[in-house]
Amino acid sequence: MSDIEAAVDEFLDEYDAAREDYDRGYTDADATLRLIESHVEELRDAVE
Repeated sequence: MSDIEAAVDEFLDEYDAAREDYDRGYTDADATLRLIESHVEELRDAVE
């Protein structure tokens, strides 16, 4: 698995976890969005 594939896999796992927490009512929409945005930044850094 390449570095980018690993980064995408990690991003998708973290995204799924964030969505699951939101769907269960553990976090609000703003907190979930901030978390996802931080994961997107990590993914962008991995691509560069």
